[in-house]
Amino acid sequence: MVCSALRRVAHVRVYLVRKASGVSRGHQHQALGSRPAASEFAARGAPGSVVELLGKPYPQDDYSNLSQKVLSRVGRNLHNQQHHPLWLIKERVKEHFYKQYVGRFGTPLFSVYDDLSPVVTTWQNFDSLLIPAGHPSRKKGDNYYLNRTHMLRAHTSAHQWDLLHAGLDAFLVVGDVYRRDQIDSQHYPVFHQLEAVRLFSKHELFAGIKDGESLQLFEQSSRSAHKQETHTMEAMKLVEFDLKQTLTRLVTHLFGDGLDIRWVDCYFPFTHPSFEMEINFHGEWLEVLGCGVMEQQLVNSAGAQDRVGWAFGLGLERLAMILYDIPDIRLFWSEDERFLKQFLVSDINQKVKFQHLSKYPAVINDISFWLPSENYSENDFYDLVRTIGGDLVEKVDLIDKFEHPKTHRTSHCYRITYRHMERTLSQSEVRHIHQAVQEAAVQLLGVEGRF
Repeated sequence: MVCSALRRVAHVRVYLVRKASGVSRGHQHQALGSRPAASEFAARGAPGSVVELLGKPYPQDDYSNLSQKVLSRVGRNLHNQQHHPLWLIKERVKEHFYKQYVGRFGTPLFSVYDDLSPVVTTWQNFDSLLIPAGHPSRKKGDNYYLNRTHMLRAHTSAHQWDLLHAGLDAFLVVGDVYRRDQIDSQHYPVFHQLEAVRLFSKHELFAGIKDGESLQLFEQSSRSAHKQETHTMEAMKLVEFDLKQTLTRLVTHLFGDGLDIRWVDCYFPFTHPSFEMEINFHGEWLEVLGCGVMEQQLVNSAGAQDRVGWAFGLGLERLAMILYDIPDIRLFWSEDERFLKQFLVSDINQKVKFQHLSKYPAVINDISFWLPSENYSENDFYDLVRTIGGDLVEKVDLIDKFEHPKTHRTSHCYRITYRHMERTLSQSEVRHIHQAVQEAAVQLLGVEGRF
């Protein structure tokens, strides 16, 4: 994942530590006092090489930045594993939409897609959603690219255009999404999203409205903070009302009655106006999802020029951590029966209060280095630490920045917290991992160690 630095050292073999005993079942324990075993180092991004993923080959190029750590998560589909907490959230949302929204013939209005491939084109992930070239969200430092044309989706919105183009006007999409990010208890390179879209024809939107037959969906005016230039104010207000009513019903179903909700204006390239929903849960305001009125340009390009609509997206881990009081996002990947058996419920709507596992002591080590003159990204370092340390790494904090007054070189100091979720780590075994991080940072990121 270390971008351009990897190309400079494509033939360098580095020592990466294998996971210690207990990280995942069946792994041998690293002999203490020995050097970490040479890993399956892959020259990611080496032109001419090929990565096979989900049965398909993808030629590598200068954009390829997938790590073995992330590749190992593709296909796990936690949201489809029965009685997993993410599956419970998905099923609760799905059941709610099936019951609340029924079509003319008594069938569910919303169709559900929860097994779409996470490999998408960059056009699907960005261009179809009106995200312009050069937009910061396209950066290699924030995404996992197979090559310049294919990537692991960064959001389930990557499937919006295709499903609209297929003629669907009400659907849910659930799946794993991939982003390079910081390391802490709230962030993981793989998480799961649920996306919903609903379109309305003129008849559907204005049905039941007094003099509705005289109202129009579209006009040519100017864009404002409250509406798009092609929407009438009447249409926009009704779409926004339906969206907020739909989401209020959903979170009431999930969290119970009497919930305080507020809406915060925000920005997304593919909706306008856009909002974030916050709920007051146990006295704290928490952001739970983003939503908005779909950009008409997107809807039109997919062939639904006579309709307007809304979309929202939420994170399953975010909801599960709030609802079940799960303290660490790494737990969702645990195979520890003490975790999983707590969600073996006969009724998906049964309340579950996660009983915390014993918290084993942390082992903390710092790493300092001078940055290279160019092409350094913090996300490159975070991804390197994840690749080597795996789920033993609880968090990484940048605790100090220093610029030399004469050379103007910049130094970073990171504090890495190692903690096993199922047993106590020793300083000795962590030292081997930490040394591997130091060596890999020098050889792959081009930093100059201060260790």
